[in-house]
Amino acid sequence: MAQVSMTVRMDSQLKQNFDALCARMGMSVNAAINIFANAVVRTRSIPFKISANYTEVEDQALREFREFRNMVAASDRPELTLDEINEEIRLAREEMAARNNTAL
Repeated sequence: MAQVSMTVRMDSQLKQNFDALCARMGMSVNAAINIFANAVVRTRSIPFKISANYTEVEDQALREFREFRNMVAASDRPELTLDEINEEIRLAREEMAARNNTAL
């Protein structure tokens, strides 16, 4: 599939904040926009809540994701498909839900 570039205009303060949030989430602005665009096309809506209010469990999940991503980047494994990524997310959510249920 051919890739094209896109220009997005936004307020400089918004861009600075967006860059910082993307970095905190461990991804580039380009990756965040591609994830967003794919999700919007797939669901024909804004399919997720955007939030920077992390719980301790979510912070741990982000750290584990970053470690996994670094491990994959350092290996010879091919990149994950969107379906594989979605399955990893589903499993992580199930695991977090199970931990939350046992903590109650």
